[in-house]
Formats: sequence, structure tokens, C-alpha cells
Amino acid sequence: MYKIILLLDFAEEYSKSLLKGISKYSAEHGPWTYCRMPLYYRETIGIKGILDWAKEWGAHGIIGQLYNEMDLKLIIDSKIPVIAQDFKERFSELPNITGAYHEAGQMGAEYFLKKGFKNFAFYGFNDIVWSRERAEGFEKKINSVGFKVNYFEHRKSRSTDLWYYKSNSLSKWLISLPKPIALMTCDDNQGLHITEACKQNKIRIPEEVAVLGVDNDEMLCDLSDPPLSSIGLDIEKGGYDTAKLMETMIQNGADHYYDIHVKPTQIITRQSTDIYATNDDYIASTLKYIHKNIEKNLQVDEVVRQVPLSRRSLEKRFHQITGYPIYKYIFNLRIEKFTQKLLETDQTVFEIALDLGLNDSKNIARQFKQVKGCNPIEYRKRYLAGK
Repeated sequence: MYKIILLLDFAEEYSKSLLKGISKYSAEHGPWTYCRMPLYYRETIGIKGILDWAKEWGAHGIIGQLYNEMDLKLIIDSKIPVIAQDFKERFSELPNITGAYHEAGQMGAEYFLKKGFKNFAFYGFNDIVWSRERAEGFEKKINSVGFKVNYFEHRKSRSTDLWYYKSNSLSKWLISLPKPIALMTCDDNQGLHITEACKQNKIRIPEEVAVLGVDNDEMLCDLSDPPLSSIGLDIEKGGYDTAKLMETMIQNGADHYYDIHVKPTQIITRQSTDIYATNDDYIASTLKYIHKNIEKNLQVDEVVRQVPLSRRSLEKRFHQITGYPIYKYIFNLRIEKFTQKLLETDQTVFEIALDLGLNDSKNIARQFKQVKGCNPIEYRKRYLAGK
């Protein structure tokens, strides 16, 4: 039986999801036993105290959030396998639980570009790797199509500080931004900062500022007003892979390691981004109707009846602004909603189809395969592997 010390922030949804993956692996290959060590031990007894405690307890390994300034030589000399979560910066001499941060930033940029935005902003921390690299991925994609990104960065504490409630600088920045604007934040905590600040300054979301977070922390996303859209991450699989790596290090030596990369999966659209950026009132009205009624068996004829334009005229204007015919836009949005339900629920393909107002589950499965390259069951298994 392996004995593992967990030095994590157990209040954070990210850590909880990691633990689900870790416990899943240990249930299949264990049993393992755990010591949930409080984070304040980093400050009170330091790395030497943690390692001494680990040796006294007979720990086989440590998974946790460590400071980059800690004496890594002590860790290496101890021969105790250690896997570090890169909550500040990556370690060069230890395996990291890290992420495809550039990829998440690029995903956010592509999402907003498809919605027709011309103005973009990013809100995060320049001195934390997961925020900095998400910003870099976001900006690289935005710059590649000829647009620029507005930044507001700060070095305040991540989640416990309430500075943003009285921040004149943040308010001035939000007010000064060109509207409408697509604003990505480095995580859901900061997304909640933005929606609160917008509310204080009477800035409409998503009409003036569309806000996208990262992590899909459902509690924070639902606490936001309006509910916050977010990029989902395959964190549980990251936890599963972390436990697998820990077992390898225990069996083969602490120097047999590699980094664990947590991948973004999909964007969960909620009200904070449920809009298409356009100054054409008819198209805006049409898009609003489509998004509101997508979970019905929506047809183009029904959409056309919502505005005083001929079908040909509406189709032409819709295609000019969105880049898609109406039927194709409905199709893409339906697949997006289908994918979201596929990864967030345990419903069958038939049940999801019914939720979307569709009676033919075989047809939606066929359409899904055209877009994703595999059927819904294969897709679910691929992205939820290890959970």
C-alpha cells in the first residue's frame, strides 16, 4: 500500500478534480492511503519539515503545490518522489502538473473570432505561468488575423484579495475599452472579478463586454451574474495520469519522470458570451432567437419569420456577417450544445438528442461524426479517459 502526501488547496475546484482522478487510479491499482497536508505547512515548517514528516510517516511520495524558491536539492537528495503543481511557475528539476495553456488561449481567441468580434482584451497575471501563457496563446491568434489585445494585469493575490471591488484602475480600464469587446480572463476567479466590476459600472454583459473564463468551476460560473462562460479542462484525467506517474516513480526511482499536461476540452457557453458581435439589429435579433431556441428542433423557416426581411435578404446579410448560412450556423451551435452535454452529463446519445428537441438520435450521431471525426461514444471515452 502506497502512502502519499497531498499538499494541495482543497478548497479549489481544480484540486478537487485532480483528487478525483488520483483516487480513481488508486482505486484501480491500490489501495493507497493519503495524508491531506494543510497548505500552511509550506510556510510553517518549510520543505525540510515536510520531508522530515514524510520520512517519519513512511510516505512513498508527495503531490503538491510547492514554492519555486524552495531548496530543490533537499527534495532530490531525499529520493522521495515529488510531483509539483505549477501554481506559480514550472519546475525544471521536478515533474510538473501543468497545462496546455497556449492551446487554451488560442481556443478562447478562435471562439470569439467566430462570434464576429473585432475588439479583444485579456485580464490576468503576468507573473504566473498559466495566466501568462494563456494570454500569449490568445494574443498570438488574435494578432494573426490583424487585431490587437488590450491588457489589464495586476500582481495582487489571486482569490482571497477583495481589491477589485474598489479598484478605480480596473473600472477606468473597463470603461475605456472599445465596445463591444471580447474579454478573456486567465481563470474563472478573474472572470467573476470582471462580471462584478462590470455590474458596478453599469457595463452590460454580454452586449458591451463578453466575458470568458477558464476551468469551468461551476460554482463560480453560476455565482457570476450573468453566468460565466468558461473553457473546460480535462483535470480529472490529469489527476489520473499524475497517480500513474507517481507509481512509476515509486517503482523505478524518483528521476524517472515527465510532465503531466492538462488539456482544454471545450468551451461551455453561458450567458456571459451568448451573443454575436454585430451592429445589424436584424442579425443580432436573429442570432439571439437562435441561441435562445437552439434546444428545440429549430428550422430556418421559423428563424426567418422573426424579422421583417425576405428569406433571401436575411440569408445574404446573415452570411455576410457570420460567414455561415443560417442552417449551417444552427448546425454548428447544435453540435456545440450536444458536445457540452456529452462531456458534462452521463446521458445517452438518445437522451441528449431529446433534450435538443430531436427525435432521430442516429442522425445527430452521424452529423457529430462528420464534425468531430468519431461517433459520440468514442468522443466521450477519448476525453473522459481516466475519470
